[in-house]
Amino acid sequence: MSDELKKLFEQVHDGITTFDFDGKVTPCIIIEEEKYDEMLSKISGQAISVNTDLNILQDGLGNVFVEIVLTFSKGNIQKKFLVNAKTDFSFFESLAKISMLALSSPRSNYGKENVFVIQLPRPEKAQNALDLIKKGLTPQNKK
Repeated sequence: MSDELKKLFEQVHDGITTFDFDGKVTPCIIIEEEKYDEMLSKISGQAISVNTDLNILQDGLGNVFVEIVLTFSKGNIQKKFLVNAKTDFSFFESLAKISMLALSSPRSNYGKENVFVIQLPRPEKAQNALDLIKKGLTPQNKK
């Protein structure tokens, strides 16, 4: 394994999950309690938008990582999460299907309370990312 690949594995965010929200499998990123509370305090009570970028990193050998970048329109907040698409494939399937992403703290009751849900402004970005992930997870024959 290359040093660069090892570095990516070390940077993967371990708080990636899904939960049932009104009968829909919803992708969720769990953020440390303190950082989650700080984020909410900056945006609470405001109308905001969240730009969601999905940057695909792949090596052609079946390893695919996705850097999720969330840029909030208020509060000067930008969050980055690196996700291993191989181990968290269902996260991206549900993201493409429902075009919603939840942020939560470890102490939240997923799907019931203290969950911040983002509606993706451009749902096609999630579907395009899923297509790239599927293709990237299949090792390519190198000549």
